[in-house]
Amino acid sequence: MKYLKSDLRSADICVQSLKAGNIIIIPTDTVYGFSGIVDEQNNTDAKIRKIKGREETKPFIQLIAEPSDIKKYTDDVIPENILNLWPGPLTIIVKNKNSDVTTAYRCPDDEWLNHILKETGKPIYSTSANRSGHPILESIDEIENEFSDEVDVIIDDGDKKGGVASTIVSIENGSVKILRQGKIKIN
Repeated sequence: MKYLKSDLRSADICVQSLKAGNIIIIPTDTVYGFSGIVDEQNNTDAKIRKIKGREETKPFIQLIAEPSDIKKYTDDVIPENILNLWPGPLTIIVKNKNSDVTTAYRCPDDEWLNHILKETGKPIYSTSANRSGHPILESIDEIENEFSDEVDVIIDDGDKKGGVASTIVSIENGSVKILRQGKIKIN
């Protein structure tokens, strides 16, 4: 079902759908993306992979509500100049607590989306709304035509022409390694 982002119920509809373990397509501060709550019980990771046709080895970004939330998931020290770029289109890859496994986190600069993140109480997966190997869909009509039968909710915030993906950095032993220059430029 499609709703306008400007609909006062849209955020609450997304929260209910995410908590039920469904996959939705929502606008972020970069591009439209598939989202599902990070919860092994609902296995939303596998659901998104099936829709997107994405290989098992490439993990999804996890969106968090507040910059300080990252401390719940990692003991890595993130330099202040990097952490101060949040909220915004910056993805930070860190080691998970007590593990060598890494996860990519982003704290979006969008009040509507951050409300959803706070209300779900957990991170949500985010990956661009397209089939793997195909261009990111920028038109809400294209997104609806392609995926309306495969997701529970689509939020319409108009077309996102020329949307730029987030910059991705990795934190390794306290230093920053730029993996992809995106919307935020880092030297």
